[in-house]
Formats: sequence, structure tokens, C-alpha cells
Amino acid sequence: MSNSHTTYVRNTNIERYAAEKGIAVVIPSFDHSFYSNMAYGHRYFDYFTKELLPLLPTLFPLAQEREKTFVAGHSMGGYGAFKMALSCPDRFSKAASMSGVMDIDYILHHPFDNFSVEAITGGKKTLHGTPSDLYHLIRKNKKSQIELPELYQTCGTEDFLYEDNLAFRDFLQSENIQSTYAEAPGEHDFKFWDKSIQNVLEWL
Repeated sequence: MSNSHTTYVRNTNIERYAAEKGIAVVIPSFDHSFYSNMAYGHRYFDYFTKELLPLLPTLFPLAQEREKTFVAGHSMGGYGAFKMALSCPDRFSKAASMSGVMDIDYILHHPFDNFSVEAITGGKKTLHGTPSDLYHLIRKNKKSQIELPELYQTCGTEDFLYEDNLAFRDFLQSENIQSTYAEAPGEHDFKFWDKSIQNVLEWL
């Protein structure tokens, strides 16, 4: 939310981690969209699913098999990683969220100074039950018997999103969704996320 596509390169050792694992890492920007087709703004969800994903294999020699394709992110990007994986379960075999916003209505009740919620939602009072709701996507896919990607969820115990993450962890367990949850002392910062990236790559 307060960063850009250069964030991981500047604040973590992602390039070294990726080289050690022999994987390609693509880091796009989504501004303050919460990975949505904004009511007043760009259609970032379409950009990712309809433009970026099909384009990448034409530019780089990337594996296209589902079992070799993963998505991950932190904070808004942690939410986005789960949203993209659950919206396109045929494209991703695994998804990881680090300190992510798990209940999308959080942004309606905890407004931030540096972006407009209305630009995303168009003034809706709730996003529950919509394609932006992770809980809804889980239930919808499960009801349709769609194979879900494996999920990895982590959050620092001092993070302001800790309780939100605990609630989603408990929901996944209640729905018998294949997932891994990890927590450790830490706040909403790159000190925690740099360690988390290493753990995510080990999990992959």
C-alpha cells in the first residue's frame, strides 16, 4: 500500500533467495487498488488475470504448469495473493500471505490516510459475499468442488492485523482447507517480512 514494485528489492534479499531456489520472481505494482477493478480507477484485477499472466511466458522462459506457479505478498499484497489464487485456482498451486488483510471489510472500518476506500468500493457498505471476500471465495470454490491451492499464512504476534489473521486461520481449519499457519514475534515491517520470505520459499 505504501510501497511499489521496487520494495522487495530494496528492503529484502529476495534476489539472492530466488537465485538460491532457482525461481523467477515477478513483482508488479497495484497501487492502492486492493487488487480490484476499482470503481474509480484502473481495472487491476483484470490487468493481473487477463493481461499480465498471459504476457509473462511470452517475455520470459517461465514454467506455465500450475504446480510450478505460486503467488505471495505482504499486507495488502498478502490479501491480493490469496484473492488471485482463490479467483484463479487453475493457475496457482500455492499462495502465501504475510501479514495480510484477511477480512476485506477491514478497510471500510479502519480507513487509511493515504488512499480512498471509495475509489475501490464505489461507496459500498460491505464487501462480504463479493469476489473481493476471501471467505466467500473459499466457500464458493469448496461448494463447486474446485481444487484449491495450498495456502500459507503468517503474521507477527505484535502486528495490528494479528487478530484478523487468527480469525481466518480458524475459518480455514473449520472448513478443512489445506493450509499452513505460522506466527512469530514481529510487527508490520520488513524485519518480519524478510524472515517470512525465507520461510515461504522453504514451504514452496
